[in-house]
Amino acid sequence: MVRTTAAIICLCLATLNDGERADALERVCVAPNGRGFVLEKSDTAFTPWGVNYDRDEQGRLIEDYWDAEWAAVAGDFAEMRDLGANVVRVHLQFGKFMAAADRPNEAALGKLRQLLQLAESTGLYLDVTGLGCYHKRDVPPWYDTLSEPDRWAAQAAFWEAVAKTCAASDAVFCYDLMNEPVVPGAGGKRTDWLGPPLGDKHFVQVISLELGTRRRPDVAKAWIEKLTAAVRKHDKRHMVTVGLVDWSLAKPGLTSGFVPSEVCGPLDFVAVHLYPKSGKVDQALETLRGFDVGKPIVVEEMFPLGCSSEELLEFVDKSSPPAAGWLSFYWGKRPEEYDDKTMAGAIIGAWLKKFAAKGEALQK
Repeated sequence: MVRTTAAIICLCLATLNDGERADALERVCVAPNGRGFVLEKSDTAFTPWGVNYDRDEQGRLIEDYWDAEWAAVAGDFAEMRDLGANVVRVHLQFGKFMAAADRPNEAALGKLRQLLQLAESTGLYLDVTGLGCYHKRDVPPWYDTLSEPDRWAAQAAFWEAVAKTCAASDAVFCYDLMNEPVVPGAGGKRTDWLGPPLGDKHFVQVISLELGTRRRPDVAKAWIEKLTAAVRKHDKRHMVTVGLVDWSLAKPGLTSGFVPSEVCGPLDFVAVHLYPKSGKVDQALETLRGFDVGKPIVVEEMFPLGCSSEELLEFVDKSSPPAAGWLSFYWGKRPEEYDDKTMAGAIIGAWLKKFAAKGEALQK
């Protein structure tokens, strides 16, 4: 791992005083035309081009190692900046940040402050995604026993604590209320708040166990309004969004209940997760257009999982407008550190090189 030098640089930069850090970044806000983003003071156009920093090469979440291996985190931020990223999406687990339903974990909030300082010193913005339950072992037993109103209240308490911690930092790009929330359909009561795992991680959550007589989009919008209000108690400056699955559109069959045209009113921009399939770039573009509700769109997750790197770049090129930003993935290694003799290593390494080149072109 080529991290030592980068970590030292980042740690040195992090010792700058608060005034010097504050001058390095401007708050990002929605452009006056409502279709993109600008830097608040200079009114300069800003194109989010970033990565999900959701795990390291060992599959560990940032909260699993940021206490003992902070130099590694600092080195990773330097590497992400070197790759041309300007936004880093970090994923915070509910169980790590809440000691009780109404009491945040102050030690975890302290690490979040340290992460904000690191972002400021490296010139990176944070997409702060919350309420994660990715590792089921980290979900507090009491959390799963809460009723829907009490669970929502605990989630609001999480966001009040996080927003209060982050409010003063211009390194915050946005708050993402939850990764891939879903409202269950009619027909019985669920017993588990989490969707099926992908590997050892649960990326999808339901926000209700039972729909009853309610409409799914009404439940989704009420939840968004409650959590957005919790953020706004302490932070009226930074943008709020929700990470939506691409099957959120109101179409027959599979749908998440988070219909963009019905639920996105309280949000500053729309975030969607899209993974184009080989030979179906046009289909992915058509799906993206379904999320165009007159607000900026950020493709918050993309990766050449089911298509080639070239096709993913084609998708990026053809998706603007309506897309105004794109986030891929970084897992703690530079492109040259991947073993190109393995299929996974060759794909990831090649994509990161193309990602860096595209980022350089976008920022010109």
